[in-house]
Amino acid sequence: MSEGSPRRGTPPVFLERQSYRRRRVMDAARVLPFLGALLWLVPLLWQEDPEQGVRSSAVIVYLFGVWLLLVLLAGFIASVLGRPAPGDGLGSGGE
Repeated sequence: MSEGSPRRGTPPVFLERQSYRRRRVMDAARVLPFLGALLWLVPLLWQEDPEQGVRSSAVIVYLFGVWLLLVLLAGFIASVLGRPAPGDGLGSGGE
């Protein structure tokens, strides 16, 4: 058997486009909490003026913006994952 030919009995690595996208969205759902934690830690790295420090109002606006972004991303991911997959057969529900 030559090096370039596929082995017998093993199917080629190919995923349907919808199942591939669904898996990537599930991966994004798993990564989202870690991304949020990292973004919430960013204000600890800010240092505008060593004597005065960072204005707390800027930090609060930033944290609220990150929180809003995380909520929107989680809502989008939930809506995508809430749709039935094309091959599930759960579309009509027998009604």
